[in-house]
Amino acid sequence: MTTTGHESSAGPADPTAHENWGAAASRTVTWNDPLVTAAAAAELSGLEFLTAILVGELPPPPIGTLFNMRPVSCSDGEVVFTADPDASMYNPIGVVHGGLVCTLLDSVLGCAVHSTLPRGAGYTSIELKVSYLRAVTGDSGPLTATGRVTKRGRRVCFTDGEVVDGAGRTVATASSSLLIIPLG
Repeated sequence: MTTTGHESSAGPADPTAHENWGAAASRTVTWNDPLVTAAAAAELSGLEFLTAILVGELPPPPIGTLFNMRPVSCSDGEVVFTADPDASMYNPIGVVHGGLVCTLLDSVLGCAVHSTLPRGAGYTSIELKVSYLRAVTGDSGPLTATGRVTKRGRRVCFTDGEVVDGAGRTVATASSSLLIIPLG
């Protein structure tokens, strides 16, 4: 085994053993069975399904809980989520990892498509392009992501969206194409 000074043969070093690392912090993530939500997806139209999550009739997906994401509104072809970034999402250079913003955008763009689908239909991302415009920190305030369907074809949908911070500044934009697939 190769060591870097921060590891030993017993595994990674205990972060609390280094005074200059700062205080250790933790976060607890609790979620419900995702298969309960998935089963409902096959029985409802996309808009009915998203509305059921929004109003609390169905549990949110675990990824939403993990990233502090919540739906705010959903209508035919448009979905809005918020997310609260915190230090647990920081990358090594001291800002929120771009993966949070990308996941937030992928979620609202996909759900915007889902909001247009009939019962028994789902979607999967084919392509996602994200442009990062501004760094995000825990002080950025809640992030608000909006996803919109720009063209819905029979098999492929096209979407665009953006994320704004608590001050209303755009932090990222995205476009995506998604394939419509049968569920179940």
